Amino acid sequence: MRPEILARIAAARAARDLSDLARQAVGATAEPVSSTERIQRARELRQMVNEYVDRVVLGEALAGADWQEISKALNRRDPKTVEGEYADAVAEWSAHEGEADAEGEGAEDLDAWYARHREDHDPDLEKPVADLLNRH
Repeated sequence: MRPEILARIAAARAARDLSDLARQAVGATAEPVSSTERIQRARELRQMVNEYVDRVVLGEALAGADWQEISKALNRRDPKTVEGEYADAVAEWSAHEGEADAEGEGAEDLDAWYARHREDHDPDLEKPVADLLNRH
C-alpha cells in the first residue's frame, strides 16, 4: 500500500479521535472540575489537533506536494525548515512502500464511524476512507 494512503488513513483516525474528544468536552461543559483539569483537557484537544495536522502534512508530502505549497498552507516562511521537521517521518513512512499494513485495515471501521455521525451538511459519501484503498 502506498505510504500516502496509509498517512491519510492515519489522519482520518486522528480526526475521528479528535471529534470524539471534542464531543466529550461539550458534554462536560457544566461538569464541576478544577480550572487545572479544564485547561488540561483543552490542551489535550490542542495536542490532538497538532497530531492531525502532522498526519495531513505527512500524507501530502508523501503524495509529492511541494514543500513551498505545504509551508504556505502552514503559514510558515521557510520550506527547507518545514521539510526538515518532517524529514524523519517522511523517510520512515516511505520505507514501507508496497507493504501491507494494519493501518489500512481500519478503513471500514472509520467509514462506519462516519456513517453513524454524518449530518446532512457533511459530504454524502458511503466509503470516504475505504475508497482510498482503491487508488493505484
